[in-house]
Amino acid sequence: MSYKVPVDDINFNLKVMGLLEQIQALSAYEEISDDLVDAIIEENSRLVEEEIAPLNVVGDQDLPSCEQGEVSLSKGFKEALALFAEGGWQSLAHGPEFGGQGFPKLISTVLFENLNAANMAFALCPILTDGCIEAINQAGTEEQKQLYIPPMVEGRWTGTMNLTEPQAGSDLALLKSRAVRQDDGSYRISGQKIFITWGEHNASENIIHLVLARTPDAPAGVKGISLFVVPKFLVNEDGSLGKRNDVVCASLEHKLGIHGSPTAVMVFGDNQGEVGEGAIGYLIGEENDGLRHMFVMMNEARFAIGLQGTAISERALQMAWAYAQERLQGNAVEGGHRDTVAINQHPDVRRMLMTIKSLTEGSRATALYAASCADLAKHHEDSEQRAHYQAIYEYLVPIVKGFATEMAQEATSLALQVHGGMGYIEETGVAQLYRDARILPIYEGTTAIQANDIIGRKTMRDEGVVAKYFVAEILETASRLAAHQHADLKFIGKALQAAAESYAKVVDSILSLGAERAMRQVFTASVSYLMLAGYMHTGWQLARQALVAAELDNGNNKIATALFYAAQILPRVDALAHAVFDSEQCVRSFEGIDFDA
Repeated sequence: MSYKVPVDDINFNLKVMGLLEQIQALSAYEEISDDLVDAIIEENSRLVEEEIAPLNVVGDQDLPSCEQGEVSLSKGFKEALALFAEGGWQSLAHGPEFGGQGFPKLISTVLFENLNAANMAFALCPILTDGCIEAINQAGTEEQKQLYIPPMVEGRWTGTMNLTEPQAGSDLALLKSRAVRQDDGSYRISGQKIFITWGEHNASENIIHLVLARTPDAPAGVKGISLFVVPKFLVNEDGSLGKRNDVVCASLEHKLGIHGSPTAVMVFGDNQGEVGEGAIGYLIGEENDGLRHMFVMMNEARFAIGLQGTAISERALQMAWAYAQERLQGNAVEGGHRDTVAINQHPDVRRMLMTIKSLTEGSRATALYAASCADLAKHHEDSEQRAHYQAIYEYLVPIVKGFATEMAQEATSLALQVHGGMGYIEETGVAQLYRDARILPIYEGTTAIQANDIIGRKTMRDEGVVAKYFVAEILETASRLAAHQHADLKFIGKALQAAAESYAKVVDSILSLGAERAMRQVFTASVSYLMLAGYMHTGWQLARQALVAAELDNGNNKIATALFYAAQILPRVDALAHAVFDSEQCVRSFEGIDFDA
């Protein structure tokens, strides 16, 4: 089936929940009118529904190919990328000083979710390009910014992130790629990088690689890593393209999913360009400070990958609901007649559909809330408020990435289950979603890495200040719901309060373990804490929506979604809380088990 942008739910978040109005109050965005946003979403919907979504199955079946270092994309991808660039979509969220349109992150989040739902493999290219732009903008020289950023903003050039090596995945301390300084201030880069998304292709004039490497005298470990910009074609002072650099695609990876995205093995310094041996690169920032700058790109990418989780869940929901309406099977459980009914009438199918729907809409609301906080952190007039919103955004990023991508595993699996045996057959398309979704908890930092981030950097480091702020906000929402005359809202409020109290106890427990330096227990509980926080924040956003919807004539859908979540999903918080509290026993089990026995 074809993909349709969920315009109604997007507008509910932007307009009914007041996120857009909050951003419009900032002086930086006072010209962003409702009509302008409507027009952008309408045009974006046309592009992704008509041009990009139909290529999703094409990319899955017609794989990119690599011959003699040159990569040809799946049929239609090159043309679609040109349409994307011509429409100004790459420039939307970037500053006018580089030719961008300067729209808030709130709006770009909406549009990139739509793009990912239409075709996740395609969307990876603009995602990586955005991250490359942000990294150079933060740490590059003025000359580097002016040379590399405008063509990427225009969509004529694309960007990549080159971290991973065969021996160095999540542990970048093991990185071996070398960078040797030259007399002219440039560096010669040598080494191999793997899993490089859109590392080589035939759809842009140039590809700007951001590469992590070590200088000869660099200290060991992550403190000795530097960041370099390594263009596919060298760039002359006037912006024209020069010689082919010594960087080449050795091969493409054969993957479980996202087949349309060329995942390249990149070789630097194999004397295969026009510049002699060693790829020419230019230092970004200072030597031995590269990882800090690369994290700018990684954080942008992590938020974007979280959006992919929501996006593919939305696509799965649409496919499952369409099938469930059409598939006739079995009789109604109430009895009384012998006619077969559509499977969407069966309680358990309904449960599966509601699970996908509530997780999807809740994760979307969380991501959009986080995006609005990022805009406020950047442009609020009060410096204390900027710091406050920045802390909120940073706390939510691992939730958006970690929880939404794990949630996508459940959503796509349930969508396949709704299809029954036909879900296991490739022709329905739902199997592709299941395969594509599996990469999400892995790349750009695994679920465990996101969990370590939220529990270590975002909870213990600030002594739980942000986590406790959220607990207080959630309890306030629960109190308002509990006081409401509507019985369903009362139920939601009671469930939300119980979950929030568990959340509070978990935060206190983690802080206590941290104070005792019981780090093995802390990090054993980290994924449980991340998932607990994800379910909690998803439930909070749905509850907030239900509270607002109660005042609307057409708010029943939002109330029903929040009610289902409160009854069926939110109890998972309590179970995960017990997993955190019992982390000591879990550690003892590790010590007592012999896997070879």
